[in-house]
Parts: sequence; C-alpha cells; structure tokens
Amino acid sequence: MKTAIPWTLAALAAFVPTAPATAEILAVMNYESKPADQLKSLKLSGETARREGLAIIDVDPESPNFGKVVSDIPIDPATVAHHIFYDRTMSKAYITGLQQPALQVLDLTKNPYRLSTIETPPCNVAEDVILDEANERWYLTCMGSGKVIVGNVASDEVVGEIDLPGTYPHGLAVNTAIDRILVTSTITPDLTSPDEFVSVVRASDLEPLGKIKMTDAESPSKVAPVEVFFVPGTEPATAIVTNMFGHTLEALVWNTDAQDFSRETIFNFAKHGASVPLEIYFNDDKNPDRMYVTTAMKPGHLHIFDISEGPTKPKLLKQITTADGAHHVGFTPDFRYGFVQNSFINLPDMSDGSVSVVDLESGEVVASMDTLKNAGFNPNSLTLLPEWNHLAGH
Repeated sequence: MKTAIPWTLAALAAFVPTAPATAEILAVMNYESKPADQLKSLKLSGETARREGLAIIDVDPESPNFGKVVSDIPIDPATVAHHIFYDRTMSKAYITGLQQPALQVLDLTKNPYRLSTIETPPCNVAEDVILDEANERWYLTCMGSGKVIVGNVASDEVVGEIDLPGTYPHGLAVNTAIDRILVTSTITPDLTSPDEFVSVVRASDLEPLGKIKMTDAESPSKVAPVEVFFVPGTEPATAIVTNMFGHTLEALVWNTDAQDFSRETIFNFAKHGASVPLEIYFNDDKNPDRMYVTTAMKPGHLHIFDISEGPTKPKLLKQITTADGAHHVGFTPDFRYGFVQNSFINLPDMSDGSVSVVDLESGEVVASMDTLKNAGFNPNSLTLLPEWNHLAGH
C-alpha cells in the first residue's frame, strides 16, 4: 500500500483539537520532501511529486498536542524555500528561496497567514535576510549572483544593492555604530568550490572596502565561512564567523584607530569530534554571557559556550548530541528550551528531519519532534512564533 506523502500533513492538521491546550509552544518550519533514498530508509514510498510548505507545529514537550500540526501553508515546490527571518518587531517573517522567488514575506499580523512575494533585482540562490539595528533596512544575500539586495522594512521596497563580484554572499552582519557590513563568501551554488573570505562594506553608502581571509592556511583553503554575527553589546565591536568546512569559530575584532578588523581563531570543533559549524546565537540582546553554535555533520550537535570573559575567549560548557544536520535553533524567551532543527539542505549525513527539544539548563535532549520526518519531509528552517520566541542575537 502506498503512502500519499503530499497529503500527510493536511491529514494530521485535521486531527488537532479545537479546544485550547493546557500548554503549547508553536514553531514555524519550512519543509520539503526527503530525497528518494531517505524515503526508502524510512520505509516510505508513494507519489514522487515534490512538496514544500510552511508547517506550524506544537513543539512543547509538556503539551498533549506535542508534534501536532496546527497549520500547513503550501509553497510552490519550485521555490526550494531556505531560511526564515523575522524583522525586529517579529510582525513579519522573510523567507528566502534557493530557486524562485528570491524573497517571500509572511505577515504575522493577519490570520489566516498568507505568503506574498517581494520583487527584487536578479537574486540567484537567496540565502539570508538580516535587519539593521533600527529595523529600517533588510539585507538579502544572493549567493548565486554576487550581490546583496537592500530593502526598506516598512514598505519592503528595494532601496539599494551591494555588488560583490567574484564572491558567493551567504551570511551578513551590520553594525551601524562602526559603519560596517560584513558579508561571508561561502561556496559556489553547485557546492563544488568553497571560498575563504569575508567582504567588508561601508554601511552608510554600501561601498565595498575589501576582503578578510578567514584562515592562515594556504589558498585555496576551502574553509567556507558561512554565518557571521556581531556579539551584542561588545566593545570593541566583535563579530563571530563560522567556518563551515574549516570547522572553526573566527573572531573579527574592530580596531577604531586602524578602522579595520583583526582576525583570530577562537575555537576548533574538529578537536571535539564535531564538524560543519553553521548557526550562531546569543542569550541576551545587550550583554550576553552564553553563545550557542550548531554543527551539522553526523551526529549533529548544539554547543553551549560561556562568553562571560569576552567573546574571543569562549569556554565550551556543553556539547549536546541532537541528530544529523543540526542547523537552526528556536529559543524560548526564558532560555528554558532550545528547539534544534536537524536538516541541512538534504545533504548526506546531515538530514535527519527531526526537531530535538533541548533543556538548556541540564544540557539534555528531552524529546524529539518527528512529525515531519515520519511523513517523509525535512524541515529546512525553524523559528518559534513571536509569542514564544527570543531573537537570540538575530
């Protein structure tokens, strides 16, 4: 008997009780069909039509509806939806697409939720959307076209463009206090040629100023810097970079006199049996003392660092095994729970499809939300709905 995978989530959603639950934490995840070989390993078969969507699911391990689908919003399966980013008021979510369209927006002030498309200049392989501190501008990185598109948050109209030819923009961080934007150059869209630089751009006029190599190794080092975030409240301004294939954390520290950054390696995951570091989070928007980093390669981990002595001196407190492909994390405002989405663009050994519920105090996985995985899907990104979410430095 065949399993009708494209309709599984709709069927699950139909069984959610209408009465309010005694407890709930709702997460939104964009998902896509697992590759055929993964479906076979799960003993699932059926229609071959590819499916994408946005699923809102109760991920509270104490809820009687844990793992239940509250809402399922279809997405054009040609999109290959990638990341979800909130504006700083968490009133809307931006969703990037690796294929088409480059950027969609979900208005969270209107129910039922609906997706709309933001028209951007040619933007191939859209990756991250980062907001400035004032929530006035968004920056969309285009890994396949060497550009960063700049938009107005209030109107969602394009207001500028950063041209970075010969690079593959993925991660981005903006610090208007020092008038700088940092953009990682990660890898060619076909995933065959990792890069090794972070571009430096003047924020006030979007003028590229140069590049910083993310390693001391001989070129081409193929370390693939992927994400970059400024540590909130740090003086001097300090950005942390994950070297995806170099397996390190790099710090870029601002020098006011030189008007430039110095780089240093501050942690090597390979020495701790982990690899492919991806996302970075902080536990406070002004004075964080904890940093959280995911590593995706099997078995996948969430790492908790003490940064109370400064961001360039991280101390590893916990290395928590989650599942293959540990990627994005949703944090509750009290940092009781972290919800780790375990899938990294369907890559081998990095696409489990589950969501690990981590008790951040004990450093233990207390539950696994397998609804999407068991239905034959991989979640590509995760965040909690605004009522339950901490931006965690994003």
